[in-house]
Amino acid sequence: MKPCAIRVALIVLLAGSAVAIDAPADAGDVEIVEAVAVAESAPDTFTFRVTLRHGDTGWEHYANAWDIVAADGTVLGKRTLFHPHVDEQPFTRSLTGVAVSPGVQEVRVRAYDSVHGRSQRTVLVKLPGR
Repeated sequence: MKPCAIRVALIVLLAGSAVAIDAPADAGDVEIVEAVAVAESAPDTFTFRVTLRHGDTGWEHYANAWDIVAADGTVLGKRTLFHPHVDEQPFTRSLTGVAVSPGVQEVRVRAYDSVHGRSQRTVLVKLPGR
């Protein structure tokens, strides 16, 4: 594993003076970067393909999951990512067999990383044929 060569200079205003703090760049939050592909594979059962981007640095900080959530907060399916994707960015993974009640027309996709947990950014996905 290579150490991160990028460094970020942070400027902090403290009592009217500027102080520069040199800190290592952070991998940041995980992002869903392309339209989520969804297809009905059987009645009320769907397959989702999600593309993520994250500055994975190795086992200490990597994108580790994404999930599908109904409007009421029910988690309908979760795709766990079991290893970092340092040299594969962005990357796409699928989840099959996600059962969705007939009345549900759209779901949210949320992404996670091993340091920050769930990203604040989510993607709203309309289900085909509904």
